[in-house]
Amino acid sequence: MPLVAIAASALLLSGCDAASVDLVVGTPTPTSTPRPAGPEAPIAIAFAPLRGTPAEADALRHPSIAVKIDNHWDARPQIALNRADIVFEELVEGGLTRYLAVWHSDVPDVVGPVRSVRPMDPDIAGPFGGVIAYSGGQQYFVDLMHATPLVNLVGDEDDGTLFERADDRPGPHDLVLAAAAAIARNAGLPPPPVQFAYGTADPLAAPALSAVPTSRIELVFSESSHPSWEWDPMTYAWLRSQDGLPDLEASGDRVRATNVVTLRVAVEWPYEEVPLTVLAGAGEAWVSVGGRTAHGTWSKADAGSPVELTADDGSRLRLAPGSTWVELVPNEGSASFAP
Repeated sequence: MPLVAIAASALLLSGCDAASVDLVVGTPTPTSTPRPAGPEAPIAIAFAPLRGTPAEADALRHPSIAVKIDNHWDARPQIALNRADIVFEELVEGGLTRYLAVWHSDVPDVVGPVRSVRPMDPDIAGPFGGVIAYSGGQQYFVDLMHATPLVNLVGDEDDGTLFERADDRPGPHDLVLAAAAAIARNAGLPPPPVQFAYGTADPLAAPALSAVPTSRIELVFSESSHPSWEWDPMTYAWLRSQDGLPDLEASGDRVRATNVVTLRVAVEWPYEEVPLTVLAGAGEAWVSVGGRTAHGTWSKADAGSPVELTADDGSRLRLAPGSTWVELVPNEGSASFAP
């Protein structure tokens, strides 16, 4: 195994929180001609702030882009969900759910379908900084998003250079975004800050966490929305289902995640039929990684702060390096974890 890979793996297994390290790599080259000894140029290795995985530092020097993604059945299959670093699922009107997906370490050329913003989205997207993209929305909700420090890309206001209608999708579930171009246009913005703590590939192994074996996660957002996740040890990933069927993205691959974080949240109704997920304060939480689930609490100090996860023993709940889905399950719903 190359020295770079060995060193990077060792850093991940140590649970190191350092933003980056320099690894000095020297590879002998057989030759009959004597060469003067000298130091090799260091290779800068950083860790993706939204995945905890090693990456080239230069590849991470750009902002993240959060995009409001449709989850109506006519919007499926969505584009490039498996390339997102973090995906939030939230309750919207009619008992349906929508996603707020965040890409940074791997930004696709195109993502979608893109839909309108909701009142809780500023609290979800705010801690990432960078760019937020959505199709539009009620003016009050759009104003709330414009009040954040994020750069707003709004489909209703686009000149046709970033958003377009896909001919092979039914309207209004046909709006797609040129995500890589959107990042290039805003390349001067800083990268996102770290949102979660990362540990080893099996961060729930410590006996003090009392993690229980989990083969399936069943979630109920409403009578019409009840996604589930199955643990697949062959791919070391959680595989998603919706409406009792495997959930596929446009590539044909099953939607998957390394970590599933389930938060119980209050839902209020100050906007008539539009629900408001209250993502501030604290509540019950579960972290599911590697076929296990640990119980704890979540807390979020204010709109600009990330969600913090604390185990029942008071320690910090860590995720495995990789992609994460955050399920914002209403207190009126349910979450169950089958062994």
